[in-house]
Amino acid sequence: LDTSQNATFAGTVSDSKGDLRDIPKNSKTSAYTLIASDAGKLVDNQSGGWTVPNSVFSAGKAITLLNNSASDQTITQGSGVTIYNAADGTTGNRTLATRGMATLYFVNASEAYISGAGLT
Repeated sequence: LDTSQNATFAGTVSDSKGDLRDIPKNSKTSAYTLIASDAGKLVDNQSGGWTVPNSVFSAGKAITLLNNSASDQTITQGSGVTIYNAADGTTGNRTLATRGMATLYFVNASEAYISGAGLT
């Protein structure tokens, strides 16, 4: 640490999810309900889409979703959860187009904002 409290490291900086310069990936091949350990990760899916559950993520948590398929997939707003589309403020289930990518950002345990490419 220097006098400005900046740190310099000669090696890799990591935490429980791995190298801090990488985005860990959680690959799925069927319908998937997000879990707490998905925070800070990219969750790719080949079919079945994702469900966003209530009271699993706290404020400040973010998850990126990647549609790793040649067809649209649904992002389902679980019971008690409100997902706001950052483009227009609407709520409800979303469709992530073929090869699309979107990020959810949680403002509290039951509200998230979503934005991304191929999101409707």
